[in-house]
Amino acid sequence: MVARLGQVLVGRESGVYRMHFREWGDPDNPRVLICAHGLTRNGRDFDLLARQLSDHFRVIAPDVVGRGESDWLRDPMGYQLPLYVQDMLVLIARLNVLSVSWLGTSMGGLIGMLLAALPGSPVKRLLLNDVGPLLAASALQRIADYVGQAPAFPDRAAAETYIRAVSAPFGPHDDAQWAYLTEVMLKAEGGHWRLNYDPAIAHPFRVGLNGQDVSLWPMYDAIQCPVMVTRGAQSDLLSVETACAMSERGPKAAWVDFDGVGHAPTFLHDNQIQVAREFLIA
Repeated sequence: MVARLGQVLVGRESGVYRMHFREWGDPDNPRVLICAHGLTRNGRDFDLLARQLSDHFRVIAPDVVGRGESDWLRDPMGYQLPLYVQDMLVLIARLNVLSVSWLGTSMGGLIGMLLAALPGSPVKRLLLNDVGPLLAASALQRIADYVGQAPAFPDRAAAETYIRAVSAPFGPHDDAQWAYLTEVMLKAEGGHWRLNYDPAIAHPFRVGLNGQDVSLWPMYDAIQCPVMVTRGAQSDLLSVETACAMSERGPKAAWVDFDGVGHAPTFLHDNQIQVAREFLIA
């Protein structure tokens, strides 16, 4: 199944930009699932998952602004969660639906959590992939150490070596899966390859680091819809203690760990896809 390509115009004080998305399944299906990616990745991460779930959902995988095929912001300080939440509300309006299910990895999960916490939220079911309302300072620093470096690669092999290194916490993948995880991140430029995101996304991310954990518990506690947490058992971003607390307070999330995985599960494995399917289709 080939994805349909779409885009939505978003207007801000700084100007107008385009957010691209991919779509699978029946365009008239009222059951919509939005899949939102992590900090430096893009919507292509969900190609396999989207095809698997397109029998039940109209699946939408946006490239958050500054990533993939979406435009880059003129003001890099806009690369923050409040703007992303506003952009997703514009996208939902463009889809002409009143409710959605949401699967978000890391940053994509935070966007979904903030959306789900809004009064009258359109999010009716939320899967948070390896992220929660308490973010470990050490993990944020690890991410800050590589995000925005904008390396250039002479060929795909060199790019894959880099992706395998910085993405080692994704856990075991076969050669074809690593090639795919690399391919979706690359863009040709001037005879070499670069990562397909605006290096400036790192600026507000680093500015916000202060050596302290980040707490978003009030937002989590405000969520009214069913929630599931999927976690890499060796995650350095989402601790066992936080996941346990998420299962006991607020929306009292269901919780599944994936052994041998850190931050974050990729949903390229059958067992991970099955967990998502069972929760989202329930």
